[in-house]
Amino acid sequence: MTTTMQQPVIAGLGMTEIGKIYGKSVTDFSREAVQLAVADAGLKLSDIDGLIVHGGVAGSPGVELQRDLNLRDLSLLAELKTWGTNAAVMIQYAAMAVQTGQATTVVCVFADAPLRQPGGVGEQFAAANPKVSGWSGIKYATGIRSGPELIAMNTRRHMLKYGTTSEQLGHIAVAQREWALLNPTAQMTKPITLEDHQESRMIADPLRLLDCCLVSNGGIAVIVTTAGRAKDLAQPPVKMLGWSQQNPGFYEHADPDFGLVSGATVAGPKALGMAGLTVEDVDVVQFYDCFTWTVLVTLEDYGFCGKGEGGDFVSSGVLGPYGTFPMNTGGGQLSSFYLQGSTPVSEGIIQARGQAGARQVEKHDVVLVSNNGGSLDHHATLVLGSADT
Repeated sequence: MTTTMQQPVIAGLGMTEIGKIYGKSVTDFSREAVQLAVADAGLKLSDIDGLIVHGGVAGSPGVELQRDLNLRDLSLLAELKTWGTNAAVMIQYAAMAVQTGQATTVVCVFADAPLRQPGGVGEQFAAANPKVSGWSGIKYATGIRSGPELIAMNTRRHMLKYGTTSEQLGHIAVAQREWALLNPTAQMTKPITLEDHQESRMIADPLRLLDCCLVSNGGIAVIVTTAGRAKDLAQPPVKMLGWSQQNPGFYEHADPDFGLVSGATVAGPKALGMAGLTVEDVDVVQFYDCFTWTVLVTLEDYGFCGKGEGGDFVSSGVLGPYGTFPMNTGGGQLSSFYLQGSTPVSEGIIQARGQAGARQVEKHDVVLVSNNGGSLDHHATLVLGSADT
């Protein structure tokens, strides 16, 4: 059987209010994000024939979102759970469905609502991490109860092997705050200095408060369709030039690469190879930055600098709005908002469209978007192109 392959593009982006937005459920945010994405693309809900959903700490809207949106006769319906790689993975599957004709117009949506009043975020995260027993209890007994402790171990190993310092990580936090100040939707609006970073309280040694991402409520939806259909829609299409996944599965396993290598070493070259490009062709990067260290190791693993050279690279002055390496241009998860993989994805789309306002990067033909899940357990890469690419 011969199948005519369609060129997939991103044609719609919907972003709800994001941050300390209370009183809405994950389903509320998901529904609103989809409606905004449909309007952004100049479509109607009845044009959607594919839906992929993913939820965060506060749960998922589930496939029941089809009912809540009154979507009929879908050719594709799925709920995924790939942690921090969720956004890129959903878009990859949507692209393959569109490419092969399984669907024509697929919406991918992620939402979360961990912030509650008056109980605060801790209450919700505690509910998402119930008490454990058996062998899993050994991990908890040693103090490893959440993401910061796991990433702290990775960070310390990198420091011991390569001489990476806390001050070098601080340069990442400061640079991304500088980008956030140019982003009207960013949660953090106050400048920070390297001294501020060094004086921020310790969360999980060696990670300080300003090494850690924000916690946010909100939803983001992305519409993937064919290049032919996108010609008649409201927004400049964002081309999907390449994509890939790599899932090392380090979690709770001894491995000589633990803390030193991520799935970007495989996913990056595969996605860029699919696009017929190399890292030298990339204009803008949007990395998953749940912690400053995640940025540093991702830079190394994509090949923007050598292994072990990330600390020197980020402290060399290349980051920030006045540097030569445009990275996490919206402020990222450290200073803009945290909606897992949807944070770098949304900023990548905005930059590729040329719609980032004061933070817009002049050359934005090729945008590399990186998602990371777990403690380097999962990785997904998208290579996006502007309409003129």
